[in-house]
This record gives sequence, C-alpha cells and structure tokens, in this order.
Amino acid sequence: MIARALAVLVFCTLALSAVVPATAADGLHLVLTPSQKPTDLLATGEEFAKELTKLTGIPVRVTVASDYAAVIEALRNRTADLAFVHPVGYVLASREAKATIVVRNLWHGKSSFTSRIYVRRESGIKSVEELRGKTIAFVDPASSSGYTYPMVLLIQRGLVKNRDPKTFFREVVFSGSHDAGMRALLNGHVDAIASFDMAREQYLKDPAERERIIYVAETPEIPEAGIAARAGLDPATFAKVRAALLQIKAPAHAELLRRLYEIDGFAPADDRDYDPVRAAVELLGVRPR
Repeated sequence: MIARALAVLVFCTLALSAVVPATAADGLHLVLTPSQKPTDLLATGEEFAKELTKLTGIPVRVTVASDYAAVIEALRNRTADLAFVHPVGYVLASREAKATIVVRNLWHGKSSFTSRIYVRRESGIKSVEELRGKTIAFVDPASSSGYTYPMVLLIQRGLVKNRDPKTFFREVVFSGSHDAGMRALLNGHVDAIASFDMAREQYLKDPAERERIIYVAETPEIPEAGIAARAGLDPATFAKVRAALLQIKAPAHAELLRRLYEIDGFAPADDRDYDPVRAAVELLGVRPR
C-alpha cells in the first residue's frame, strides 16, 4: 500500500450537517475499520449486522472503510451512524467528529493491549536501536498499535527526530492492514513492522512461521476501543444499540466475534478511558488526512 502523508482534515459545512437526520428511522450504517482482508471482513460484518438488527429491531447495514482515516470521515460527515474504531481512531473521531464511545472491546479476556516492533529471528537484530537505516512497515498513519504508539516509543528513545520516521529508518511504508504487514515481514520485504502484541499468534497459524518472528520493543498498555457513534444520534437509539452490543458475547456469539476482530465481546466504556491515548496523539501531532 502506498505510503500516505498525514494532512489537515477539511471540515464539512454546517449546511451539510443540518440535513442529516438525528434518528435511525431508515436504519443504521455501521462502518468497519479495515484492519484485515476487506472481503473477509465484509462477509463477517454482514453477519454481525444481522445479529445487531435482530437485537435492536433496527435495520443495520455494514460497509468496510477504504482506510483508517475514512472511518473518521464517515462519522464526521454522518454517512455512518456507528463505526468500529481503534483507540487512536476513537480519539480523532471524538475530537474531529464529536463521536461518542458506545462500548469497548474485550480481546483475549483483556480490555487493553500493547504495540510491538517485530523483526525476523534470522536477521540477528536484537534491539530496536539496531534498526537504524533499515526498512519498516507501519500499518496506517491513524493506527494505534501500527503507528502512533510505536512512533511515540521511538521518539521517546531519541531515535526518531521531528516526528519523521525517515530520520531513523531508510525506508518507511504502510501495509494497510496488520496481516499484510506480518506477511511482508515474514517474506523479507521489510526488516521490521509495528503491530499489536498478539499479531504473530493471530495471523501466523503455522508454528514454524511464528518461531521466525520476534519482537525487539514493546509499548505501554493501550486501552481497547470498540464501537463509536456519530454526533447527534438519537439518545434512545444509542441506548438500544449499547444494550444490544453488551448482549453479543460468548458462548452464543463466540465464533462470530472471533472471525470479526478476534474479540470476546464488549464492555461498558467511557470517554475518559482514552485520555492516555489523547496524550500520545498530542505528542505525535496525529491528524486525520
């Protein structure tokens, strides 16, 4: 995926916002973050939408965004009512689109995770400092574990200057998804990748392939995100969606949730849970494109 620079987000006019209904009379549009193969994600997302429709009594349709920034844009211009967001995506959506967190993901029994910088074992690289002049694949400029948190780590260690990863790495690319990044590393297309702490286990099913991948740095804990709602969504609809999402859990929905985002279910969430993410976003100066 071609690397894309972060740019200033252009705001919609007030007139556009005024014509968007605040209720869900015509159903709800749920947008998925493209953190894995879009075709597989869409098929599973449609199953998830059917379950949410059944539990809420409100028709739900689903689409997969073209990239992480498009998720935020959909919430901002109100073409989406709900969206699966990663932590940085939620912070940006909250800031730029006045979105509100509905529920928080439960993932491998936890409500937080970390980011790691991975390398191939056979490369002989033992520390992140040894990656100077090497190539790295990040996931997306708005990804929490695939860009923001590992970049903050590199900045705090004095390796990256002026928020520019090319001051440390010879080449920087964006893979577009975590699984594509892991495969690029395994196939030798890059020297390192940034991804979440369970990426190796989630995307490499062959034990021999897993054994080839190690990590040389790990970030502090990142709070899980989940599903956010656009500004202006009818409060009764918001409450109905939240109640329905909290019912989607194992054992009845375990297989569906696993195929969707490898999650276990959902937990109540509050906006202030993401204050540490806001601090990381401010340090890096992250802006949606």
